[in-house]
Amino acid sequence: MIAIGSDHGGFALKAEIIDHLQKRGFEVKDFGTYSEASCDYPVYAKAVAKAVTAGECEKGILICGTGIGVSITANKFRGIRAALCGDCFSAEATRLHNDANILAMGARVTGPGLALKIVDTFLDTPFSGDERHIRRISMIEE
Repeated sequence: MIAIGSDHGGFALKAEIIDHLQKRGFEVKDFGTYSEASCDYPVYAKAVAKAVTAGECEKGILICGTGIGVSITANKFRGIRAALCGDCFSAEATRLHNDANILAMGARVTGPGLALKIVDTFLDTPFSGDERHIRRISMIEE
């Protein structure tokens, strides 16, 4: 299951991503927000991070205006490796090298067409499992 959340700035893009993921056969749990009314992004970033750390969801996707606030918030949780990605190469590299478990994006900087490609790349790329990457991830977790 994929956890997804956004603030008001990411609400419209979140809806497009949910539709895309469901068409691909993914089960999605939407942690809000549920409208474009102004709200506080940490509420939704924390909810998604908690779902991933608890094992309720395998991976997460967070969207705000820039993606910065949600990624900072999510990365405060032990075991979360949230990566802000605005291109497919970064999405692929963060999965291969960092085993990132949350994708963060900025709806005001990444258009929907590219965002869907980034989501697909993030979800379709497995962790490489290379020893050097495992070692580095362990160093992050210390």
